Amino acid sequence: MVLPIIIDTDPGIDDAAAISLALCHPNFDVKMISTVNGNVNIDKTTANALKLKAFFGSNVPVHKGAAKPLINKINSASHVHGESGMDGFEFPDISLETLSSSHSVEAMHDILVNTKEPITLIALGPLTNIALLFNTYPESKSYIKEIILMGGSTGRGNVTPVAEFNIYCDPEAAHVVFNSGLPLTMIGLDLARQALFTHDFITSFKKMNQTSSMLYNIFQHYREDDFETGLKLYDVFTILYLMDSENYEVKEADVQIELQGNLTRGATVVNFKSDYPNCSVVTSTFNKNYEQIFLKMLEKCK
Repeated sequence: MVLPIIIDTDPGIDDAAAISLALCHPNFDVKMISTVNGNVNIDKTTANALKLKAFFGSNVPVHKGAAKPLINKINSASHVHGESGMDGFEFPDISLETLSSSHSVEAMHDILVNTKEPITLIALGPLTNIALLFNTYPESKSYIKEIILMGGSTGRGNVTPVAEFNIYCDPEAAHVVFNSGLPLTMIGLDLARQALFTHDFITSFKKMNQTSSMLYNIFQHYREDDFETGLKLYDVFTILYLMDSENYEVKEADVQIELQGNLTRGATVVNFKSDYPNCSVVTSTFNKNYEQIFLKMLEKCK
């Protein structure tokens, strides 16, 4: 069965891997790509989404979203993803004329209310656009099947000792989304930290096809990890989980966002003992099946 999805993203190297798999696999019907400020600024994340669209010759519309968080100051991860956000590969030239609009919130609303079946939102970056959608068009929630997001952590963070980047970038937006009342699945740092893509595995597919070659080249510029050891491809697990959810450990929890603490702002406070869970938290895999699913999906790419 084909799953209709909207991807909200801040590409980003690991975003590029997730987008590539979703655009090429017949199990997914990507209705639109919405960009947000995050790993790099909004102009660069939008350009990167257009580069991926051009690379795949895709007709999926790209809409430019929020240029800054709701309240927070702007943060960047260009030290991780490179100056452009997707360094390491020469993508086709792009034209801003291929950008469908600079109003991704309105575009999401229009697609949601005109769809014949509920849509799954895949959130790969800060949650600014989705929070704006819910605050501006609260009726849009009834057209959403669920939200699968990469963000948060049940333990240590990667920006501060307790805060993960996507949540830290816009804690207020995350607070809106986690308290939206919608089915929500959180894929945080915990999963990717123990489900490493080893260097040998990544090297094994670099010549599989054009997409694998592209990904291999940008992976070499991913400064989150030591490429010679392996990579933590956080965002790609949103897609891998949807393809193979039975191979993951998932626990129900109440997840709240810390908004006030000087040392803890942006932390995801995860209570697995709550009688009122608002979120399914993916904590681990049961095996290394994620590598084989990744390969099988990559084979569908050009």
